[in-house]
Amino acid sequence: MNVLILAAGYATRLYPLTLNKAKPLLEIAGRPMIAWVVDNLRGIEGMETVYIVTNAKFASDFEKWAKEYQDQDPEFHFKIINDGSTSDEDKLGAIGDINLVLTREQLTDKDLLVVAGDNLFSDSLSGFVEQARECEAAVAVYDVGKLEEVRKYSNVQVDSKGVITHFEEKPQKPTNTLTAIALYYFAAPILSLFTTYIAAGNNPDQPGRFIQWLYTRKPVKTVLVRGKWFDVGSKETLEEANRVFALYRK
Repeated sequence: MNVLILAAGYATRLYPLTLNKAKPLLEIAGRPMIAWVVDNLRGIEGMETVYIVTNAKFASDFEKWAKEYQDQDPEFHFKIINDGSTSDEDKLGAIGDINLVLTREQLTDKDLLVVAGDNLFSDSLSGFVEQARECEAAVAVYDVGKLEEVRKYSNVQVDSKGVITHFEEKPQKPTNTLTAIALYYFAAPILSLFTTYIAAGNNPDQPGRFIQWLYTRKPVKTVLVRGKWFDVGSKETLEEANRVFALYRK
């Protein structure tokens, strides 16, 4: 199984912090955000290459970071993929980036774990992968506790087996407090559908939109993630993540 970390966005909402530094390279509790993401990959069985897809503006920065991390922990093998974009105007979008990596690196013959480089978890991701491998496609879900919070993300309804029966991005009227987050597992037979999705002219941004499209065609299992989860998209969540993850370093 390969891993793909999404890190090609420009995070304009965090300007000026992200004007000259990629959001996943911003520090959380004294370490780059992406380091926390990679730390949580430890213990995943059968993990091969960790691909990091980024843009032309920050590719060299990720190359430097990956070399430093790998020098300290040879367990990981990284490959940085430059999607060629230079600004928010010509970006490919998260789904476009996934499809780019799959086709350029010819990865459709192996399972793939996809995680956003700005999503932080307090617990290892190995438990998610273990449960996700029971099916062809899976997405992590998190109980945010408040309906108004769900409106910022997505709303998910599932059947008794945890398979998605309804999925809606940024719902106006969410029915529960369960949201899908940017952590996905796709078995090899599913991966060619990214090209199908893109070729049909669907929105190439926001990876949840692929799940919204996929669940009506293939069963998509949900795996409940516990512990702390942060989607770092604002200065407020950045500050909160700093405070919480500082506790994990003590």
